[in-house]
Amino acid sequence: MPAQDQPITDDLAGLYVEHSTWLQGWLRRRVGDTFAAADLAQDTFLSLLDRKTAAIEIREPRPFLATVARRLLAHRHRRQLLETAYLEALACLPEEVAPSPEARLMAVESLQQIDRVLDGLPPKVREAFLLAHLVELSYAEIAERLGTSTSSVKQYLTRANRECMFALAV
Repeated sequence: MPAQDQPITDDLAGLYVEHSTWLQGWLRRRVGDTFAAADLAQDTFLSLLDRKTAAIEIREPRPFLATVARRLLAHRHRRQLLETAYLEALACLPEEVAPSPEARLMAVESLQQIDRVLDGLPPKVREAFLLAHLVELSYAEIAERLGTSTSSVKQYLTRANRECMFALAV
């Protein structure tokens, strides 16, 4: 580990020791599952490590950790909704045209990749993508909902589609 990363890691370790039990309890009350809460707590601290956030810069650790964990909960919920919707749609297909278990797994993994890409996009770009592809709104309808122009919607969709295609091509 590079020397400049050591203080961040040390600070984060102290933050973990001091607040991980509290965070797991906070998450357990929200998800109702001890194991899911433990996983989400670990993911919360890992996301701080990925961002190279120095724990010493965090003035209010518990509200900060709760905010990060809340975002992870929202992402987890959104991924579960996507997967459930996909599996429900597959269940409606006649057996002879239903995809194989391998194809289903690949599709779920692709959906998760797209979800990660969308998570990294600005809110209006993400919203335009979802409105276009899931709700099937026109550019004009999306522009009205977002309070922007149709040319901006076109730019948003171009960006989101490009990012998704690049992510799936890798």
